[in-house]
Amino acid sequence: MNSSTVYWTNLRTTPNRTILQKLDTLCRTAGLSDLDIHDKFCALKIHFGEPGNMAFVRPPFIRVISAIIKENGGKPFLTDANTLYSGQRATAFDHLRAAFENGFSFDATGCDIIIADGLKGSDYSELPVSAGIHCSSARIACAIAEADAIISINHFKGHELTGFGGALKNLGMGCASRSGKKFLHDVSHPTIHREACTGCGVCMTNCASKAIHIDSEHKAVIEHDVCTGCCQCVAVCQFNAARASEESASRICSERIAEYTQAILEGKPSFHVSFILNVSPNCDCWSNNDASIVPDIGIFASLDPVALDQACADAVNASPLITGSAIQDKRLVDADDKFTYIHPDSNWEAGLDHAQSIGLGLRSYTLVEIQ
Repeated sequence: MNSSTVYWTNLRTTPNRTILQKLDTLCRTAGLSDLDIHDKFCALKIHFGEPGNMAFVRPPFIRVISAIIKENGGKPFLTDANTLYSGQRATAFDHLRAAFENGFSFDATGCDIIIADGLKGSDYSELPVSAGIHCSSARIACAIAEADAIISINHFKGHELTGFGGALKNLGMGCASRSGKKFLHDVSHPTIHREACTGCGVCMTNCASKAIHIDSEHKAVIEHDVCTGCCQCVAVCQFNAARASEESASRICSERIAEYTQAILEGKPSFHVSFILNVSPNCDCWSNNDASIVPDIGIFASLDPVALDQACADAVNASPLITGSAIQDKRLVDADDKFTYIHPDSNWEAGLDHAQSIGLGLRSYTLVEIQ
């Protein structure tokens, strides 16, 4: 089997070479400046970060990427789609305010912001999924579906349903409209382990679909006919009582995400860059980020999103643990599969396997360091 090339740079700097300069070199070497993007609309898919969560990719990094795109005649815009869950990014009105609160302005990033699926998350296009086994089309936010080129800018971290979040998750889930997100999630049915539940009500308060109530025994109960499967309850529970579905739900959701990613990228120039910084155990969608599970590693980039995610996962799994992080709460001294240890009901390799099988990219890669 052939392999793709993934480039990376560490975080060491000098007075004459800043991390922003290293990012510029990384992106150019990895192929961003070679994309056919002249006079084309380029969607820079970012996660703006839920206010209160500080693990998101910082705006000055975006400015470096948008400058390269404009230098090559492209028309970059910064974008994300609205969310299913409780928070400040469920409508375009609130989403824009959240982005501005976290510093994503034109002055900081060099490009304007478009919330891709409209005011309430209902603006989408049906894009064909050419090799899908779970779906034949994908409901993709209009501004992303109509873009001529796709640039994914990813914060690599853990995820309670898919094991980790990287390029595939940022694209396949992040670019879906609200109805698309419901389809991706609907296989997931989180459960409450009653013996661990304290009845604190945090899961109920944070459930956007109002699917949770506290019963007469002061235990949380999830009504699965109302639940959207977003797993916010899993992320906010401090007692390990709310847990994701069995491994098959993680696998199917990850495979669906891969198929949505294929629909988004097919026939378009694309480039992908991932920041392995502040590797929090859970998604950036929640209003807090727990302590990093590993030290900051660096920035990775590739034309192949599958190889990129694989390289990032390998880098995190090869890194030492940080004392006092969530992974050590499980009394682990070492872990060669950190994502499964953090979220034992997840299957982070399923999405990569499926993405490779449908021709989205390769898990095999050659890693090239950029100084």
